[in-house]
Amino acid sequence: MKYLTRFVSLLASGLVLTATNTLAQESPRVTPMTPDVVDAYEQVLPSADFIRRETMVPMRDGVKLYTVVVMKKGTSNAPILLSRSPYDVYKSTHRVASQRIVDILDVMDAEFAEDGYIRVYQDIRGLHRSDGEYVMNRPQIGPLNDTGIDESTDAYDTIDWLVKNTPESNGNVGIIGSSYLGFTALMAEIHPHPALKAAVPQSPMVDGWMGDDWFHNGAFRVSSLDYAVGQATNKADGGGEFALGVMDDYSRYLEAGSVADFAKMLRIEHYPGVRKFLENPAYTEFWSLQAADKWLAAEPLKVPTMIEVGQWDQEDSYGGPAVYRAMEPKDENNDMVSLVIGPWRHSGANHYGYELGALTFTGDTAREWRVEYVKPFFDHWLKGGPDPHTPPVLTYATGINKWEVSPRWPMGTAKPIYLAANGVATFERPAAAENYDYVSDPAHPVPFIPRPIDMNDSTQWKPWLVHDQRFVTDRPDVASWKSAPLEKAVHIMGAPEVELFAATNGTDSDWVVKLIDIYPNDVPEAATQGSKPGMAGDEIPIGIEIFRGRYLKSFAKPAPLEPGNVEHYRWTLPNVDHVFLPGHRIMVQVQSSLFPLYDRNPQTYVDNIMYARPGDYQKATQSIWYGGATASAVVLPVVP
Repeated sequence: MKYLTRFVSLLASGLVLTATNTLAQESPRVTPMTPDVVDAYEQVLPSADFIRRETMVPMRDGVKLYTVVVMKKGTSNAPILLSRSPYDVYKSTHRVASQRIVDILDVMDAEFAEDGYIRVYQDIRGLHRSDGEYVMNRPQIGPLNDTGIDESTDAYDTIDWLVKNTPESNGNVGIIGSSYLGFTALMAEIHPHPALKAAVPQSPMVDGWMGDDWFHNGAFRVSSLDYAVGQATNKADGGGEFALGVMDDYSRYLEAGSVADFAKMLRIEHYPGVRKFLENPAYTEFWSLQAADKWLAAEPLKVPTMIEVGQWDQEDSYGGPAVYRAMEPKDENNDMVSLVIGPWRHSGANHYGYELGALTFTGDTAREWRVEYVKPFFDHWLKGGPDPHTPPVLTYATGINKWEVSPRWPMGTAKPIYLAANGVATFERPAAAENYDYVSDPAHPVPFIPRPIDMNDSTQWKPWLVHDQRFVTDRPDVASWKSAPLEKAVHIMGAPEVELFAATNGTDSDWVVKLIDIYPNDVPEAATQGSKPGMAGDEIPIGIEIFRGRYLKSFAKPAPLEPGNVEHYRWTLPNVDHVFLPGHRIMVQVQSSLFPLYDRNPQTYVDNIMYARPGDYQKATQSIWYGGATASAVVLPVVP
């Protein structure tokens, strides 16, 4: 027996020597001077629970787009869920170095990845690893685009290639994405590929002038310059950041002067994306023909669509409801188009929905929506699952913290809350016409959040729409009207409408209106639903929106205001489902700047406000009128 044991031992040693010799033949022996650089390390090990493929998908004009396909091992007869992005899909599919599919993808993908969906991401043309030329929010083929190529055709060609070249697929495709990806999701619905069976555009960029990223009712968002330069530089792979160091953005933009002055200081005034802003401050066909809701209104409804927007979306509050208004009239059976408004910031539905700023909710509201509504929606249309009876409208009632299902939107009936004497807001229309004056000084604009301001700081930017407004309430250039403590709840479901009667002794003016929920000053800890300890007396905005006076008569043809003339301004605040609870007060604030979120209005009319000169910036006396024939109000969409 001992001889056999020795024989086996020797045999094993021989095998080891053979293996060692083989390795030595394949790889030269290393020395102290052997170079240490290798081409790449393959992170995906044989133990991984997923398959990841990279490919260049050809478009009809020969351009190829970088595309990543990810699925769990063993997937078969599965639907494809597509996202088309300007934000580097290579990185978005390497969130964590892991061998688990749920780790490498966004949290929003977890349920889909685990349930055998084929997840596909694509760099849009001209960015990151895709070929071609990038055009920001590329217009639809038509008056502004004669190339025969747009995001709709690219989506069609991508879907066509995927269903023909993904053997694990069942041939059904859904599309999802937020912000810019919401825009590309909507574009896929124009002349859609037959395999496209469902879409969930989230916080989509729809009309960059009326109320999404670039302008709001004509007032320019200065941070748009950062975005345009970053996207245009090196295929958005870096090198486009402004090298300005650490500084209060309030001071930075104030010292620069006009938008054009700031662009010139940074030497970006010749960038095409920047020039589009500087040369087109009005809502001419340059912008109006780019509005995606108008494109979709002209198209037949072919793809079941669930549109989502955050109630406090700080970037794209306009687009989702605008698309709903465009598409819903064609939904004859009220089962093809649905609208979702959740208690989230921009793209918050794809992350964690426990809280926003000081507000807290009943658990992870974002995951609730994804698991209970989005997943069953796609399962039904892409996998033949049971009809989930997707609500026509799903909203989260903040204040009482619960989901509500509605047959349509808006749901409320108009009930004005009027501005009255002595800073009172009341549901009774004042009989006599009066006015309140304040001085707006462009040299000291009202900040949109407390200083110092860093608009690249996500902790400041993401929750700014719910920031306690007490930091400006006592400023002399912020006019406030507040109700008595409410005896019963006031529930609003829709977009509050501003009816503002105002005059200025200047020739141009901005008007900012805020609708605010004032918490009781003596509220005990945790006595109010959705509040954190320390919220006593908080002034939480429910909606904030701006209007640039020069566009009073026409968005396309600005004109100077007549000094001293009382004008009637109308615009809407963002869509909300909110309950003002008993004991709370409703406040309306009016001011004439919201800086540096929006560029300063010089309050002296100039043909192109982007090029205002230092001498154009002048103080102005602003008069807010209320009562009688000039009854300024915020019209609330109130439900019983």
